[in-house]
Amino acid sequence: MKPFLILQLRPEEEASDDEFRAMLEKGGLEEGRTQRVRLEREDLPETDLGAYAGVIVGGGPGCVSDREDQKSAVEKRIEDAVMSLMPAVTANDVPFLGCCYGIGILAHHLGAQVSKDRYSEPVSVARATLTEAGRADPLLAGISEPFDAFVGHKEAVQELPPGCAHLVTGKACPFQMIRYGKNVYATQFHPEADGDVFALRIRIYRDKGYFAPQDAKRLTAEARLGNPGAGAAILRNFVRRYG
Repeated sequence: MKPFLILQLRPEEEASDDEFRAMLEKGGLEEGRTQRVRLEREDLPETDLGAYAGVIVGGGPGCVSDREDQKSAVEKRIEDAVMSLMPAVTANDVPFLGCCYGIGILAHHLGAQVSKDRYSEPVSVARATLTEAGRADPLLAGISEPFDAFVGHKEAVQELPPGCAHLVTGKACPFQMIRYGKNVYATQFHPEADGDVFALRIRIYRDKGYFAPQDAKRLTAEARLGNPGAGAAILRNFVRRYG
């Protein structure tokens, strides 16, 4: 069986390791069926994407909408690496699941606006609902709605990108999940997250501008009340469909 290529963007080792563990756990993946690449310190493998069952891109602190002079060297390296994949991913309809950062990458590649003007969400558990297209999509099979979506992002997609189906919406951020073609997916929320995952990220990113530091304790408590079932189902459905 082909492995899944998992691309990670978090420069903090503890956060990166925890995200990888959560992806394996929620997706029902064995580590031996993955190729993990930490893009903040590694190059993309020079391999045809056809050698992989699919590509999963994790989240990270970077923003594609930041000016070039606002991006660190690491953030620029990560963005360039992921963006370099998108022409082949979209042209060949390669199975792809971009989580949070990934929706900005996909939308930007397709020519849609990504910015901090509207639709940002603080670290929180948002309520999300399926659109008509979402109710017919195989990655969302078996999901009851509304469902809990673990969110936290400074930028957001401002409009549905050309050629995309709108699958999941939310009150504060309308574009919570989209699909391009038949197999290229992206979520604004974190499907691998649960209360423990967010508790760790709240601790690590408390001074990164996602929320007021004094709110960390309250946000942690609220995150632990969220139900991670729907996000986990999306990851499992992706792995089962393409694995």
